[in-house]
Amino acid sequence: MTIENLQENLIEDFSFFEDWTQKYEYMIELSKTLDKMDDNDKNDKNLIKGCQSKVWLKADYLDGKIKFRADSEAIITRGIIAILLLVFNDKKPSEIINSDISFIEKIGLKEHLSPNRANGLYSMIKQIKFYAIAYSKK
Repeated sequence: MTIENLQENLIEDFSFFEDWTQKYEYMIELSKTLDKMDDNDKNDKNLIKGCQSKVWLKADYLDGKIKFRADSEAIITRGIIAILLLVFNDKKPSEIINSDISFIEKIGLKEHLSPNRANGLYSMIKQIKFYAIAYSKK
């Protein structure tokens, strides 16, 4: 499935919920879908700078695609990174680099985050794109 299709699916999923309490509950459910991250990978090298809560992101390049693993100590933040990985995991670097992130606004996420969490969201996106740029050189 393409990044655009995955984004459209998320927009549709979020449109079913009437309020942000339900949307946060959905994000918490999505956080449970993250692959387990090895405790050894929860280190400063994989720590995303600029997030209010600790968020670790590890990327491996396999068969021309980037496989991400992530975790956070905070459940909402874990839900945010789960949303991003739903869209960007197991994609080619060029797909990630050229992707549009307007789905963030379309699901209303940015406007319902505190300024610190919103900064963290963009730090997560920046790190995902950074990995894509680095792996595009291979």
